[in-house]
Amino acid sequence: MAKARRQSNSNNYVTLGFRVLILVIIALLLANSARKKLEKVVTDEQYPTAAEQYTQLKAQKGSIRALAAMLTGKGESADDTDDSRLSKRLNGAPEIASVKLRAEVKSADEAEESATELIDVEGRYFRGKLLRITDPSRVFIGVSGKLGGEEPGKKIEDIVKKYGAVAGVNASGFDDPNGLGNGGTPLGLVISQGEWQFGYDWMTYEVVGFDKKNKLHCGYMTGRQARELGLRDAASFGPILISDGSKVNNANRQGGYNPRTIIGQTDDGTVLLLVIEGRQISSLGATCDDAAEIMLKYGAVNAGNMDGGASAVMIYNGEQITLSSSLNGSRAVPDAWLIAPEQ
Repeated sequence: MAKARRQSNSNNYVTLGFRVLILVIIALLLANSARKKLEKVVTDEQYPTAAEQYTQLKAQKGSIRALAAMLTGKGESADDTDDSRLSKRLNGAPEIASVKLRAEVKSADEAEESATELIDVEGRYFRGKLLRITDPSRVFIGVSGKLGGEEPGKKIEDIVKKYGAVAGVNASGFDDPNGLGNGGTPLGLVISQGEWQFGYDWMTYEVVGFDKKNKLHCGYMTGRQARELGLRDAASFGPILISDGSKVNNANRQGGYNPRTIIGQTDDGTVLLLVIEGRQISSLGATCDDAAEIMLKYGAVNAGNMDGGASAVMIYNGEQITLSSSLNGSRAVPDAWLIAPEQ
């Protein structure tokens, strides 16, 4: 009898162990499947900044820790926060593309042209609108609300109204899995009117932003470098199109003919905001090279590509003056480049 009970217990342990093994295998398979899906999201070609961040983190930490860093922002352990380790990461980061204009930025009083000018632009496959703002201090980033949580983004027109701006265009890309994102979580750092809204000091971003002297900086930098530059307003996407007066070679990052949103600055400080309509019979869209050529034509010495596609919209004097490629109209986004009223 005792022998039978021992045999029965032994069989039970074997069965339990087998079941635990099966559960472990299933858990590992599910975890691996989830990792692959997350990796596919963060390396999607629509989000070049996120893809570059993931590639850098993966090389340093491996895929699991890289995904954890991007999803939670907790990419550093306590041992990684000292200055010597931070300096090693910064030394491996790409250099800032450009930090100077060819001339000093002029104030609105010094500019002879009208303070804001709206220009129609056309190409072989596209049409769009270009805003010229002679006083760069009027251009800033407005945010939809608290970023990076459950709070959804807002449409450009709503962000324009929130800040009492006279015009606005979309800025950052945002987390948008399968086109179902709520627009509230930007990809990359966001600085609005001197306040840090989103991003991490240790991570490298492709940044477009104004410093306190109203000069536009376009290039790769860490969050810490953005702070050291004293950026007052900034957003992330890419690619950078023009650096210090020269067109950047983006042969591998053209992205085809698509709606585009671009921001740039001329050597006298004038800001250029460009939105190209696309994915329509009347306007297929523009490549990054097309957009760079337009900005060079109007004198840009620095310029960066912001989020495009269905997010690309321009609001001016309370009206949407460019067509959205989305059947549902403009999308909810985390932030926007805005133009403050003249003083």
